Order: sequence, then C-alpha cells, then structure tokens
Amino acid sequence: MASTFDATPISYDRMKEVKEFDESKKGVKGLSDSGITCIPRFFVQPPELLSDLKKTSSKLSSTGIPVIDLSNIDNSTVQRQTIMEQVKEAASTWGFFQVINHGVATSVLDETVAAIQAFHEQPHEVKSKYYNREERKGVMFTSNNDLYRSKAAAWHDSLNMWMAPEPPNAEEIPETCRKEAVAWDMHSTAVAEKVMELLSEGLGLERDKFKELSFLGSRALVGHCYPYCPQPDLTVGIVPHTDPGIITVLLQNGVEGLQVKHGEEWVDVKPLHGGLIINVGDLLQIVSNGEYKSVQHRVLANSSKEPRISIVMFFNLLKWKGSGYHGPLPELLSPEKPAIYRDFTAQEFFDNFFNKGLDSKSLIDKIKI
Repeated sequence: MASTFDATPISYDRMKEVKEFDESKKGVKGLSDSGITCIPRFFVQPPELLSDLKKTSSKLSSTGIPVIDLSNIDNSTVQRQTIMEQVKEAASTWGFFQVINHGVATSVLDETVAAIQAFHEQPHEVKSKYYNREERKGVMFTSNNDLYRSKAAAWHDSLNMWMAPEPPNAEEIPETCRKEAVAWDMHSTAVAEKVMELLSEGLGLERDKFKELSFLGSRALVGHCYPYCPQPDLTVGIVPHTDPGIITVLLQNGVEGLQVKHGEEWVDVKPLHGGLIINVGDLLQIVSNGEYKSVQHRVLANSSKEPRISIVMFFNLLKWKGSGYHGPLPELLSPEKPAIYRDFTAQEFFDNFFNKGLDSKSLIDKIKI
C-alpha cells in the first residue's frame, strides 16, 4: 500500500488540499465518519517515520512505565521519602510514570473523559463554531495545531483551552464539557502540585520551591480525539515529540496507542483505569540541569473503531526571571556540577514552539553549552 505514495504527481497541490481540509472545519473525525478507505495524501508520514513505527519492545511493553502509588505521601516521613525516591528515579530514567491513589475519584476521571468525547462526537455544525487557530488564548477546536507548519498531518483533532493565567469565560467553553473542564483544571492541578513537591524534594530543594517559581502558573487543557483511521500504517496519531513545558498530566480512556521512547526502544503505555500519566517537559529538564529527562513519545494512528480520547494538562512556567529569561536553577549548580545549558529568553522559548511543527528537544539542543 505504501508504494502508492512513493512518487508525488506533479499535479498534486498539497497546500490546496490542506487548506480545503482546514476550511471544512470537520477535522479527521469528519473524514473518518464519512467512511473513507484511503487517507488524504497530506496525512502520509515520511518513510523514515513509518519504518520506525514497527520498532516496539515487547519485553519492555509487558512491564511498561513505572507505576507509583501516592496514597501514603503524607502518612509518615519514611513513606514520603520512599515515594519521593521512586518519583525521582522515574523522572531521571524514564521521564514518564503513572500515578495511582492520587486523590481524584475514578468517577471524576470517567466523567471528564466522557465529556471530552461528547464534545468530539457532536455534529460538525455544532463543533465548527469553536474551530479556529488562535493559539495561546481562549478556546480553540482544531485538527493539528501545527497543520501549516508540519511536514505531514497527524490523525487527531483537539479541543484546546488555556486555563491560566487568563482562564476563558465559562460561556466560551463548550457546554458539553464546561463543568468537567473547569473541574479537571482544579483536580489535575492538585495532582501536579503533589508531584511537583516530590520532584522538588528529589533535587534537594524545599518542598514548595517549584510552586514559588510559578512552575504551575500557566496551564493549557487539551482534549484529543483519535478516531478510527482506515490506513494506520501510513500515518500517526501524533508524531514523536517531547513536551516543551514543565510537566504534563495525562488522562486517557482504555484505547491503546501511546508509546514512550526508552533508550532506543519504543514502549507501549498500557491504559490503567484510575491512573494518571505524568511526564517531564523540556523546561524541567533544563531547570533541573539535566537531572530529570524529557523523553520522546508518540501516539499511533487508531485502528480501533472506538475513538481514543486523551485529556492532556500542560503545566508551564508563568513568571520568567528578571527581563524574561530562565536556565538551570543556581541552587543545583556547583564546580562539580556546572551548568550544561545556557540561560534563554521567554521569546526564544515561545518562538521555538510556535514557529515549527512538533519535534523533539529542539530548544534543549539549541541551548546546550
């Protein structure tokens, strides 16, 4: 099947097709629901990425990313120390881990997933009212934030809500998920605060250090829908990338697809009902001076008739230092452990993310000393 796309006809106008798809405001769910059997050409990924999709470690996938029980973090100093060391180890080696007994009821998780799914399953005429590409503010429904910046589109739609520091007005959030989105902002932030305390302690810093530095002050909630794809061997749900911010809290339904790069192997992340996935972002790798690792992850195109739903909460730095710069925390530096990254500006950070498609560690690579 892949050979069909080996040569691009001279008559093929990629930008025209991309624009028609974007202006239809139907997203990939609209394509999937229409019953197509072949995906549009601009979704077909480059050969090097497609060949890499087959590289999955069955051995590591059977164990998966670390699972950490948070139920005893406040019961005793000894138990908290044990959990902190587990979080530190996972953030240093995997960059990804799953938390259970995190304080949010399973019923709340299920309601949040159902609400985001309900939004994506609305008729196109209803959803299209929210379709736009005004990044970094308000509410935005779109397919592929980087549609015009990437080499190939990926098979997903997204509902984006910038929850802090300037939350949208309640009436701006779609009614189908309004109550749940506002509640999830609160619940996921509470979990992130617990995890960030443990990560701060893991570096030998005060428990509240990361909170004081406003590491949770900027938040974006993204509800992804990965509908059925008729040719999952030709595209991806989301391309391999690292998250640019501090940490990410991920809630997903039971449909598989997420993979994490561990060493040279891709590992399947098995959905764990009631669990939440935490991963380290590029900024946390930088401010920790490389102690914590931001790692590549991707989502395979969905071959299941049931849509894959994931709700991602991105936590990012709000208050930049001085005239708007940041770098490794001075408290972590010494003659024995000098800075491995230079300071960089807020403008560099945002330009690096919004002026290109999703990718891996490009900011980190630019500021390495």
